[in-house]
Amino acid sequence: MILPKVEIKKILYATDLSEGARYAFAYAVNLANAYNASITILHVLFEDQSIDSVAAFYIGKEEWLDIKKRTYEGAREALIGKKRDNVAMEEVLQKFTEQAQQESQGEPFVTDEIIVKSGKPEDHIIEQSLQRNCDIIVMGCHGKGPLVETVIGSTARRVLRRSTMPVFVVPLPKE
Repeated sequence: MILPKVEIKKILYATDLSEGARYAFAYAVNLANAYNASITILHVLFEDQSIDSVAAFYIGKEEWLDIKKRTYEGAREALIGKKRDNVAMEEVLQKFTEQAQQESQGEPFVTDEIIVKSGKPEDHIIEQSLQRNCDIIVMGCHGKGPLVETVIGSTARRVLRRSTMPVFVVPLPKE
């Protein structure tokens, strides 16, 4: 059997800003250094669809969407002024990347871009990995017990099921 040469030029690192995702970032950086690849960072602000359906049932879809829009716009203006959506999260991820570069001890890595989206994490992870021609997805998995793992680890499972490219899932150490 002749093994094909594995080339990794572009890594999609998906983060939910958890401890497990931070731990997985070390693997993304090491892979990037080993293969001379670049890293695209993706964070998805989870939107709970069950809240939408319950609220729409009680007050009607149009009324709920109007309330949601007014609340979102008010909160956005209060928190970040008139800046574009998700700019605060992008700044957090940019600072995180800069700190990681300083702490990498001579092992610099290249980040292509930082992407922040809203919606279902697995949908955006798959979509962005394909749009950006990534070769591998790196993400953490931090379930600690049957109930938590069912809820939290489900994103990693859904990405694994749907992805057409390799997915490197890094569990949080037991320590």
